Amino acid sequence: MPEENEDGSEDLETPPAFFPYGDETADRPPGDYGSLVQVMVEGVFAAENNGQISRFVLLTDGERRLPISIGPFEAQAIQLMLEGERLDRPLTHDLIRNIMERVDTRLTKVTIDDYWNAVYYAKLTIKRKTEEYDVDARPSDAIALAMRFEASIFVADALLDGNDF
Repeated sequence: MPEENEDGSEDLETPPAFFPYGDETADRPPGDYGSLVQVMVEGVFAAENNGQISRFVLLTDGERRLPISIGPFEAQAIQLMLEGERLDRPLTHDLIRNIMERVDTRLTKVTIDDYWNAVYYAKLTIKRKTEEYDVDARPSDAIALAMRFEASIFVADALLDGNDF
């Protein structure tokens, strides 16, 4: 039920957050994966297994690689940036960049620094004037945005060491 303000206008109630996978993020212990290492996007790859296509973005620090599973739309958004192509109309990540630039906000870096229940966790560091904010994001979205802002991407050192790719 909307709440009435002093001026007689009504505020809509904020619905509870929708998270269909349960509350495991609330119980997620903070990971300590060591220092951060700057990485770059090596490419986007697809693999087929039993008729299912899986897509990955491959990050590298020049020696080690970290594959992260991504969806088809994020794969397209990242691949277009790797190829230097622009579409006539903005994709979602282009729209987010356009909005952020319009309100004088900048993405300064992306950090992928946690792994829990087979899921990587990322943060966007956003700067507006002198204020900096960290915002939770999926790594795929964070990487697509970092490429649009030419922002640095960092990965926790132990996450790079923890895979055999």
